[in-house]
Amino acid sequence: MTGRVVFIGGGPGDPELLTVKASRILGFADVVIYAGSLVNPELLDYTRKDVVIYNSASMTLPELVEVMVDYVGQGKLVARVHTGDPSIYGAIGEQIRLLRENNIPFEVIPGVSSLFAVAAALEVELTLPMVSQTVIITRPEGRTLKPVKESIKDLSAHEATMCIFLGVQLISEVVEDLKTHYPLDTPVAVVQKASWKDELVLRGTLMDIVGKVESSGIHKTAIIVVGRVLDPGVFEASKLYDEGFLHEYRTTK
Repeated sequence: MTGRVVFIGGGPGDPELLTVKASRILGFADVVIYAGSLVNPELLDYTRKDVVIYNSASMTLPELVEVMVDYVGQGKLVARVHTGDPSIYGAIGEQIRLLRENNIPFEVIPGVSSLFAVAAALEVELTLPMVSQTVIITRPEGRTLKPVKESIKDLSAHEATMCIFLGVQLISEVVEDLKTHYPLDTPVAVVQKASWKDELVLRGTLMDIVGKVESSGIHKTAIIVVGRVLDPGVFEASKLYDEGFLHEYRTTK
């Protein structure tokens, strides 16, 4: 088999949420580089006994790419495992750029985003008819800067369903920004380690969620969701199964 790198979306945490294709690649891989600070180590159970494993938590970008280039040059299959789906805050873009510069073949296998595991934990649909048909995925500004027009204050003007990664440690500042446009009684949920055995769900509103988060001790690996879709009393049925809504598969009542 020709050497190559395969980026794998490792899913939100539950090993059973790894895709069949990803688990097959892990079973074939000669080398696995996984984000040990976030990826559930149980995913390594899918690998061969003689696999070479690297934990990327303490590695730099040049070190990562050096390992990939070295093993692919030996004809090895390298599985690079990211948490959730690597296209969202996965930092694969910079790795892909350097792999291309080194003429290293690669492919990307999508994974189940932690966001969707959060939606499952909350038992909600993120896009309810006439409530919100838009999902904003964002993060607060920290050491990683954001474009000026993407501030949470500005994005909150849409009052859409907003899903905030990497922000629970800044919950007070995040909520103050959200209050710029969202009403104070807007529902908010915080889910830590969605789909893991120690998953924790907090529910509240913009008025009380800060205190609940601070009391819980949650400070990382959590997603904040805000919007009226979290209110079980706000609902309007979609047209999809409306008996009066005809389409190519349902032409008569």
